[in-house]
Amino acid sequence: MIEAQNILKQFGEPAQTVLHNINLEVKKGEFVSIKGRSGSGKSTLLYILSTLDTPTSGKVLIDGIDISSFSQKELHAFRNLHIGFIFQFHYLIPELTALENILLPPRNINKIKEYTDDAHKLLKRLDIEDVTNKFPAQMSGGQTQRVAIARALIMKPKYIFADEPTGNLDTANGDTVMNILIEENQQRGTNICLVTHDPDYSKMASREISLIDGRIED
Repeated sequence: MIEAQNILKQFGEPAQTVLHNINLEVKKGEFVSIKGRSGSGKSTLLYILSTLDTPTSGKVLIDGIDISSFSQKELHAFRNLHIGFIFQFHYLIPELTALENILLPPRNINKIKEYTDDAHKLLKRLDIEDVTNKFPAQMSGGQTQRVAIARALIMKPKYIFADEPTGNLDTANGDTVMNILIEENQQRGTNICLVTHDPDYSKMASREISLIDGRIED
């Protein structure tokens, strides 16, 4: 479970408040979407929930643990083992093949051999076996995003945070990405937190959270 308690986020000087005392719970196995206009604070909230950013005040608990209590080393290890990230831009390393990119999280803990078979299974599951040994520049947009999803799934994380993962894709590839997230949630019980500007994709989640000017709309 993820619990946000009185999350305040400010930027700049003088301080501009982007999130106003957000209180939120994401229950175990839940698929939630965070929606709102540009500038509403939805990506900022996602980054704080996912441990990629810190609030100005307030705290985030994941499975009852206050994330702020972690050292940087502990936080990095926690992310690598328990959290998968999918962004609008795939952020694949251009010098690595699809397979090598997928195996980056296991590489961080020196377990490439143990996860290589799982990586090949993900390539097959996501219908991208043909790009196994290709570099990102040799792939289509839909293929690179699916490689990024495979990288996010390789450690079988409890939590997946997706920030506009369909933003650069056509409808067919966008639908594919959403179906993968729904399948992961329903079959493995993975918590999914999705930020999207697309109302149709937002409605695919089991619960929608609406942000207006940094506040949750009741």
